[in-house]
Amino acid sequence: MMRTLLLEADGRVTKGGEELIACWRDDAGSRIWIDLQGEGQVRERELLEAFDCHPLAIDDAQRERHPPKIEEFETHTLILYRGISSFDAELNFTPQQVAFFVGQRSLISLHPGTALSIDRVLGHEGETLLRRSPEHVALKVMNVSAGYYLDSLLEFENALSDLEDALLEDGSDALMRRVIAYRSRLVKMRRVFRYHVGITQELTAYDYEHLPRDNDDTLHAINDVHERFERLYSLTQMYYDICGDLIDGYISLSSHQLNITMRVLTVITAIFVPLTFIAGVYGMNFAHMPELAFRWGYFVVLGIMLAIGFGLLWLFRRRKWL
Repeated sequence: MMRTLLLEADGRVTKGGEELIACWRDDAGSRIWIDLQGEGQVRERELLEAFDCHPLAIDDAQRERHPPKIEEFETHTLILYRGISSFDAELNFTPQQVAFFVGQRSLISLHPGTALSIDRVLGHEGETLLRRSPEHVALKVMNVSAGYYLDSLLEFENALSDLEDALLEDGSDALMRRVIAYRSRLVKMRRVFRYHVGITQELTAYDYEHLPRDNDDTLHAINDVHERFERLYSLTQMYYDICGDLIDGYISLSSHQLNITMRVLTVITAIFVPLTFIAGVYGMNFAHMPELAFRWGYFVVLGIMLAIGFGLLWLFRRRKWL
């Protein structure tokens, strides 16, 4: 599917399809935003080559799993970043690669499926941003995409807080599996945001012809995107650390409870060992055992056993082993 937004030199804005490309070529003062969603690779390459896009840039954009990057060519600047097609508060997200070919008078966005950020910008702010410059459109799409990530992460913070309380009150293996699943998803998200922070750092540190830092509006937009991705990276790192602390805390509590149980069992064993020894001695069937002929021998031995048991119990309580 091809969606096109054309800003003519006289200020008129037209939405349509491929037919607007010819109008853009005939009007030297016009600007155009072409959004390609789910087009075949052959068709994409034909269109991009018609806009003098570099073959290496086209290869990178059409590669299924390419790390986010920014690279400048003679006629355009290529921006690859990881957008989202769906995301929820449980950190279940479906990422997709989005490519921007930013030129002086044109912007081509390329993505395989639905991109929430592109749909939103194209439907609401596309005209205003295209009046400024094509790079403002690309930066705004990245900013909006970061906003979707941020909203879901802030919702996840509440879920994580509830999960922490549940683990402290009544921890279980099911809750621990949830924490481990969250941690795994956060690792993937942190890697994506680290790439995005690297892109925005390059934009703020180096001059790109099609994203000039000497333009105050462009620099402000770049800084906004950079700050959002930095916040996303720091939030995912913080939540990752919290999940790690929850796992370590749960394991520590489980180990502590096990130690308490083992201590009680050890004390019981320590009490019954001497009693078992005495019972074993007098349970031997020898004919000449002097104590066997003593009339009160049974009661004496039983009293000694009780004294030993209560004595050990008192000793363990005094040393706070129980």
